Amino acid sequence: MSTLPPDSPSPLVLTERRGPVFLIGLNRPEKRNAATFEMLQQLAAAYGELDDDPELRVGVVWAVGDHFTGGLDLADIGPRLGSDGLDFVPDGGIHPWQVEGRSLRKPVVLAAQGTCFTLGIELALASDIVVAATDTRFAQLEVSRGILPFGGATIRFPRAAGWGDAMRWILTGDTFDAAEAHRIGLVQELTEPGRQLDRAVELAERIAAQAPLAVQAALANARTAVREGDAVAEAELGPALASLVASEDAAIGMRAFATRTPPEFIGR
Repeated sequence: MSTLPPDSPSPLVLTERRGPVFLIGLNRPEKRNAATFEMLQQLAAAYGELDDDPELRVGVVWAVGDHFTGGLDLADIGPRLGSDGLDFVPDGGIHPWQVEGRSLRKPVVLAAQGTCFTLGIELALASDIVVAATDTRFAQLEVSRGILPFGGATIRFPRAAGWGDAMRWILTGDTFDAAEAHRIGLVQELTEPGRQLDRAVELAERIAAQAPLAVQAALANARTAVREGDAVAEAELGPALASLVASEDAAIGMRAFATRTPPEFIGR
């Protein structure tokens, strides 16, 4: 875990390396992890660190305390909203909702509990696998505050849940439970409360054990299909496969298959 001198304030976003898994923790539990401008800056910086470090293969986003997030701290964020939205990504960072700038090349598993409102849903939608405790409550509240979701929910929520289910929650601002989030595809796995982070780390470690170049190539091609269409993604399959076949990891994978031993991929 990140360490600081005794008189330093606690970071609003904690980071921890567990081998190739990078934990990114929201750390404002006294405010239900409501996000300030500074917290979003630290979160974007953590995403940039995950992307840039070749030793890191998977991210896990989680939250300290009983709640994932109550959403944006509008008292802090509201005055900073401009005609182009909210500009908080520092140099070297990556927008955690990935609605602008460079995209994260590595997968993210998200663990949610308690309250998961607004930006929490959008972080989930921008992640690749979501684990939630059964006591998690979700809400896309923006229309109740006179704004619209601006972190990708209008784009990704209908794609994940289908038009009707997405509009049911986006246009009403109503709260829904973890069972409903699982039913509509916002959440992939439910756990008992307190188990969500452990399960997210287990999934991340499972992903990290695979060939990292292959994981990143599969993720990139799937995103290309979503963002640019099937034909573009199909055209990229052959070149991507040829590049992977020539990698050292492909040789390692083939040897492991032939000898029936676990592969130890090196990311080259």
